[in-house]
Amino acid sequence: MSDRARIRGSACALTSILIFSVPAAAQNAPQGGVVPLPPISVEASEPATRGSLTVPSVEEQRRQVNGTVGSVAFVDSKTFENRYTNNITDVLKDTPGVFAETRYGQEIRLSIRGSGVARGFHTRGLEILQDGIPFNFADGSGDYYQIDPLSLRSVEVYKGGNALVFGSSTLGGAVNFVTPTAYTAVAPAFVRVEGGSFGAFRANAQASGTAGDGDALVNVTQSHQDGFRQHQNQDYTQANANVGYRIAPGIETRFYLGVYDTRQKLPGTLSLSDALNVPTRASLAVVAGNQARDVSVQRIANRTSFDLDIGKLDLDSWFIHKNLYHPIFQVIDQDSVTFGVSPHLRGTFDVEGHRDDLIVGARYFGGSNSALQFVNVAGSRGAPTASAAQNANNYEAFVDNRFWIRPDVALMAGAKLFHDERGFQNRFTVPVRNASRDYDGFNPKFGVLYQPAANVQIFADLTKSRDVPDFSDLAQANPAGLTFVPVRQQRAWTAEVGTRGSWDRVRWDLTLYRSAVRDELINFNTNAALGIPAATFNAERTLHQGVEFGGAFDLVRDLSGPGAGDTLTVAQVWTYNDIRFIRDRVYGNNRVAAIPPHVLRTTLSYTRPDGFYLAPAADWVPEGAFADHANTLRVPAYVLFGIQTGFNLPGGATIFVDARNLADKRYVSDLGAVADARTVSTAIFYPGEGRSVFAGIRYVF
Repeated sequence: MSDRARIRGSACALTSILIFSVPAAAQNAPQGGVVPLPPISVEASEPATRGSLTVPSVEEQRRQVNGTVGSVAFVDSKTFENRYTNNITDVLKDTPGVFAETRYGQEIRLSIRGSGVARGFHTRGLEILQDGIPFNFADGSGDYYQIDPLSLRSVEVYKGGNALVFGSSTLGGAVNFVTPTAYTAVAPAFVRVEGGSFGAFRANAQASGTAGDGDALVNVTQSHQDGFRQHQNQDYTQANANVGYRIAPGIETRFYLGVYDTRQKLPGTLSLSDALNVPTRASLAVVAGNQARDVSVQRIANRTSFDLDIGKLDLDSWFIHKNLYHPIFQVIDQDSVTFGVSPHLRGTFDVEGHRDDLIVGARYFGGSNSALQFVNVAGSRGAPTASAAQNANNYEAFVDNRFWIRPDVALMAGAKLFHDERGFQNRFTVPVRNASRDYDGFNPKFGVLYQPAANVQIFADLTKSRDVPDFSDLAQANPAGLTFVPVRQQRAWTAEVGTRGSWDRVRWDLTLYRSAVRDELINFNTNAALGIPAATFNAERTLHQGVEFGGAFDLVRDLSGPGAGDTLTVAQVWTYNDIRFIRDRVYGNNRVAAIPPHVLRTTLSYTRPDGFYLAPAADWVPEGAFADHANTLRVPAYVLFGIQTGFNLPGGATIFVDARNLADKRYVSDLGAVADARTVSTAIFYPGEGRSVFAGIRYVF
């Protein structure tokens, strides 16, 4: 039997053993299969709308997230629904441990614990899900354009190995963007119109309803922005819909449909001097090549849920089609499909009088990509330069088990077994050349959770992660075409300890983590001036460690009088990442370039029960990121000041205003790392946006 067959067989066997052993564990369970123990609840909130079998209520979502043995975060859309929310950065900016920075438009860098630290485009090292169903493509790559912040009901952030509950095993973890259903929507319908600086305009509408055993919801957004910089105009159309139906008592199915269309001109990167002195300028090479990213994506997914005596069984399936037309240093023209299926079971059982929470599942997802390249003639196809077929298949089985040795103490053990295949066919050569590489792994996790009070948790865990290269790493682009470079998978052991909870006026979330990484996938630009995508290599040993802190304190309650209900609150988010090489032959113990070590956000907010709020904020990067792995060039530190306000009008309308970078600070928001700034072009910087004001109105039916 081949190694491939053995891995597939082992994955299937692990899943089968775990699933069919559940009934035995449930035999001693009391009626209903649940051991009566105090609920895990870290933060109280207002009652949420009821959920359904496929999508639980928002309060139940929060409970499940906060029951994780490890560092997690939960964001309710009510915290940003009446604010200007342009992209994912605005959704996650108050989440400790998440580095989210806008390059331009909807293009952002999203990194957790240094995931994809040196990659200057798209995503790596994070699993992106929508409604618990993978949103990444078959090779693990992904974009954020398809995630519409105005279509969300909540966001679940599982840092590092805590994303094992989804079957994820990357260094950064997973972010699950949850859309509403007719049962969880904040209102049956609403419309929203907003606009402001840089020619920004956006319209959004949502409608939902139920009829008998069926329900449906549709959300559509159309947006345009000329952009802060030259050659940065963008148009997005994003539509999300879902239809649910109760087939029978205890059986429900839900179909998700998504259509996402992006038309984005690219402003490119600048030298540090230009980024700070003429930040609105576009790169000359970008303008000459009329560089752009036009993406059309269609997605259909299904979740069918079964309420069994032993727990809830979800069966997920999905299909994604993507067409990319991307004139940069050459015209990249790609057409890809991704498809998958995943059964997973969540149940709670009694084991000799102790509660046992079990999640067990498996996933298969795969896909293919036709990758063509042409000479870029002012944004149009010229002579062909490359033609390749890229194929990916992934086989996974995972288990996450929490055993409560006492009502307030849980021990956690889990693991993931996987086999990933990457195949590459260079069809531009004669004869056609084939290359491939397979990646296997077993990732265990161990942890403990202590809950000394209803709203206080203390946890510690140890997790192994593996990041498999995507085709941006394996099929490296250069002026001569595509070359298959079989880089190794990235491996790491991560230890974390932390606490989260609330007490009287105080709320906190604190985690310390340390990751010992082997063969980290590191990028560096080989020719930034031409816009050639960064090359990838394996760094033998690196270290990621840091602090993730979020806290809030109600300074004054009932500020305007007894029982008024208004509150003055100060909140602080601090994300510290120390990411460095370890005794590297070239870079010694230098810091890995691209992400600043400290990112802080301080907010002072005044809120009233009638919906009025006023929230000035300061975003502070006290020490800029290195631009090169040789640590010879660093971007300047900066502080940004902004303020948000909003109020309700009679009849269901809300008006909101968001003023950003009030001091019009010149700063660098992100960069594409180079090896040594003394020897290569350093036109690698994205200037941050200048002073801006946005306003909108939201009307709820």
